[in-house]
Amino acid sequence: MDTNKHELLLKNEVFQIVGCAMQVLNTLGHGLFEKPYENALVVEFGLQNIPFLQPPRYEVIYKDIKVGEYIPDLVVYDAIIVDTKTIEAFLFCQ
Repeated sequence: MDTNKHELLLKNEVFQIVGCAMQVLNTLGHGLFEKPYENALVVEFGLQNIPFLQPPRYEVIYKDIKVGEYIPDLVVYDAIIVDTKTIEAFLFCQ
């Protein structure tokens, strides 16, 4: 395996999501709780015709036994989990 080659999976989709997050953060600013950012992202995804689920639920299975449930903030393009707390913190650091 050549570890020097790095390729971003779903590159175009990730760039669209980050662009939406930047738009939301530039409009709302910093310092809010995460739910307004999540709701604003939902609005922005709708405006950009980006498919998403809010909030989906996934069973956590350990050795064929359900041990819990995972509920991410958003799932975008049926493949990318978006956590609004992480996005706000990540964009704030840039």
